[in-house]
Amino acid sequence: MPSAGSSPRRVKQLAALLAMAAAFCAQLLGALLAQVPVFVTAAAAGLALDLYLRHRQPALLSMLSRIRFDVTVRQLLRDMLILLGLLRIDGIDPLREQAPLTVALLLVYALHFVCQAVAMLVRRTRTLPVVTRNIDASALRLCAAPPRLLARRPGHRLLTFSVPATTGLLVTAVTGDLHGGAAGIGVSLVLMAAGTVHLATWLLPGKRPANTEQTLEWLDTWLAEYRPTVAMYFSGGTSSAYQANMWLSTLSALDGKPLIVLRERFMVQKIQATDVPILCIPRVSHLFALENSTLAMMLHPANSGKTSQVLRIPSIKHAFTNHGESDKLSSCNPYAKAYDEVWVAGPAARERYRLAEIGVDDKDVVEVGRPQLAPIQPWTGAPESTYTTVLYAPTWEGWDGNPGNTSVVLAGENLVRALLDDEGVRLLYKPHPMTGSVDPAAGAADRRIRAMITEAAARRSGPRPGLEAVAEAARRRAELDRLTSSDFRAGADELERMMLQGRPEEGRAALVAAATEAWEEAYWASFPEWEHQIVVTPRLGIYSCFNQSHLLISDVSSVVSDYLHSEKPYAVANTSGMTEADFRASFPTVRAATVLTPDASGVPELLESVRHPEKDLRKEARAELKAHLLGPSDPPSLVRFNAAALALCAEADERRALMTASLMSVIPSQRGPGQDAPAEPAPGAGGSSEPANA
Repeated sequence: MPSAGSSPRRVKQLAALLAMAAAFCAQLLGALLAQVPVFVTAAAAGLALDLYLRHRQPALLSMLSRIRFDVTVRQLLRDMLILLGLLRIDGIDPLREQAPLTVALLLVYALHFVCQAVAMLVRRTRTLPVVTRNIDASALRLCAAPPRLLARRPGHRLLTFSVPATTGLLVTAVTGDLHGGAAGIGVSLVLMAAGTVHLATWLLPGKRPANTEQTLEWLDTWLAEYRPTVAMYFSGGTSSAYQANMWLSTLSALDGKPLIVLRERFMVQKIQATDVPILCIPRVSHLFALENSTLAMMLHPANSGKTSQVLRIPSIKHAFTNHGESDKLSSCNPYAKAYDEVWVAGPAARERYRLAEIGVDDKDVVEVGRPQLAPIQPWTGAPESTYTTVLYAPTWEGWDGNPGNTSVVLAGENLVRALLDDEGVRLLYKPHPMTGSVDPAAGAADRRIRAMITEAAARRSGPRPGLEAVAEAARRRAELDRLTSSDFRAGADELERMMLQGRPEEGRAALVAAATEAWEEAYWASFPEWEHQIVVTPRLGIYSCFNQSHLLISDVSSVVSDYLHSEKPYAVANTSGMTEADFRASFPTVRAATVLTPDASGVPELLESVRHPEKDLRKEARAELKAHLLGPSDPPSLVRFNAAALALCAEADERRALMTASLMSVIPSQRGPGQDAPAEPAPGAGGSSEPANA
């Protein structure tokens, strides 16, 4: 769905296109009619517009490149029209005077293409088969990246280095003196030649990183020295990194040597602060370096097309942890049967897999709880403050268009209106970030809800926190930004980031966690307790909103399961069209909830039960459902999770031993008389996959 600011942006882009077309047309007419002021002004305006759009509207120029009207074509056309104009001017000899200018100008473009060829070679040599973070990869001869203008921005380079040449030609057109054009083209030639030579120094041995073979040898050596035992494997798109980030603290707390294995290069910087080594291996052929390592098992927080590639490694066991559990069908994906084990929070998910009949054997389902929920504070009874804080956190509409997926469209405005009508309610509205991405009606309803909350907040007044609280929140935010920001210069490439991130600050992840907690506390303290808020700050997690609230209103989603960890009252909006009885029977997470109809008629009674716990008839049901969904509180979830990891690692070791024994039994039968027996493999080394498949 187009965003609110898309129309003005499109108007600006259309105006820029029209201005560019007008400049070229005016330049052509001025050149043909020998109207020097016209084509000189038009050429200068066109060049200035191109430079402006390069910095302010790169998306528009990208669109022009897709229709083969890229910067090279535009600049060449612009210069050729200037040369055409010079042909029409009296007093300039085309053969004796203009021809040398034309040849020199073409040489500028030839050098541009040479520089681009060198840039491609440099980028190729600086693209290693692996990308690392939190790993000392200095042995790969890493160094700082070349200037971005030379190596990665050919459009900027051509425009910038062509300015002297184009300007000189325009001076010649105005004055009739060839020296202006010659001087301008000369400066451009020097810039292009010097830039090309400087860029080529990155191909010399002193700046050239390790090649593919050397890098893979280094990888084998590093794996042998680090000796990883458990890894989190992740592959996904730009917006899916949260699925991996939610497992970072759990992974780092496990016994053994943890590792994060990624498949997309961009994802390396999407992973939040962690002390765990990060290894990105884009190509499947290089991924099998893990087979001969000590890695015993992998955790999988999401399914992806590339997951099947790593499942082919026979020496590694695989556990599917998912990135959230709900009653939705997506929580029981048939792909789960490809893993050795499926790790779930509690008995409810085990039941869900059994009922789904998708091929997951019950013995392969392991209940490990949800270690990430530890920061969620427990229910303490009736609100102690004047206001009852209600968190309305609906999910998005989903891909299938089912009206029961989200309450935003059919019930959202009614729910918000009913909450805002209660003077004792403070509303926190946290919509799903993908709301409106599929159904425009959901996006429109979301905007109306935000407008309602903004208007209601403006009508309220009361004492506000002092300037000290606001300043403290700003200070904490600055400190958090300092810890989490990547101090990379604009031209840093993959190798330079690897060099800078090779040795992480010891305990940095703990520092970031503490800074995040301090900022969240200061953030909430900087607002009055009566102020409604629309929570869309990406840095502010939903668990922080949980801790601020006394009541959750949501939809059927993993948000409800996570909130149950607190045992606070919650409600689920029923927009499915089912009866309440069928709704509760179909979705186990709803069994301890107050079910709200689309007209929100039950909101007053719900608020009354929150304010007066003696009227809360679902307290015991929530405690029972929590255990059913999330498993027992004792032993703690992290203890159970770690035990499951150790057990699966032990199984992997047993299978590796069997594979090694199988290899030993096959090889002797292939030896001739008098041949020595093969050396025994190093401890922890995986066997080849051929004997296992034989």
